[in-house]
Amino acid sequence: MVRITKVHTGGGDGGETSLVDGSRVGKEHPRVAIYGTIDEANSAIGIVRSEMKRCESSGILHTRLEEADRMLGIIQQELFDVGAECACPPGGVPEQMAIIGADAGKRLVDEMDYMLEDLEPLSSFILPTGSPVVAHLHMARTIVRRAEREACALREEVRNEVISYLNRLSDHCFVLSRWLTGEEGETLWTPLGKR
Repeated sequence: MVRITKVHTGGGDGGETSLVDGSRVGKEHPRVAIYGTIDEANSAIGIVRSEMKRCESSGILHTRLEEADRMLGIIQQELFDVGAECACPPGGVPEQMAIIGADAGKRLVDEMDYMLEDLEPLSSFILPTGSPVVAHLHMARTIVRRAEREACALREEVRNEVISYLNRLSDHCFVLSRWLTGEEGETLWTPLGKR
């Protein structure tokens, strides 16, 4: 278990930070970018969950918000797992550290399939807007997509399960945003030639 007694060590004042094994790298290192973006995505999902708690809802939307909070709670835990793995040098994951498996990505697909049963197919792209919950889910989606791109840049050093998980999580945020769109409905993109 992690034990943090002091946050302000001063060890990063020179622009370096430690990976899980204690090795030092510059804060501009691509590996630091990956786990930093994963942390950013986790924070964005935290905002979504906070906004969901502020929602006044009833009926179907209330049930969906409760289900979404449960899903996102698991995802936040998994993002810490993925971030911790990405904070390890290649081949340097400690033996006692559990790493995310393909089952997590499969669960995301199963949840998306469940939500898609309630949704009509799209006839256009959706503008990333709507209620605060929906808009923040779109922001989380784009941050996860950036983490995926950063992981792909190190694909020789990052397990395929991590890249796959991030890919599916971005899709999950998109489907979840549609599933939680209330009476305001979705705002579809109108191509330039038709506006």
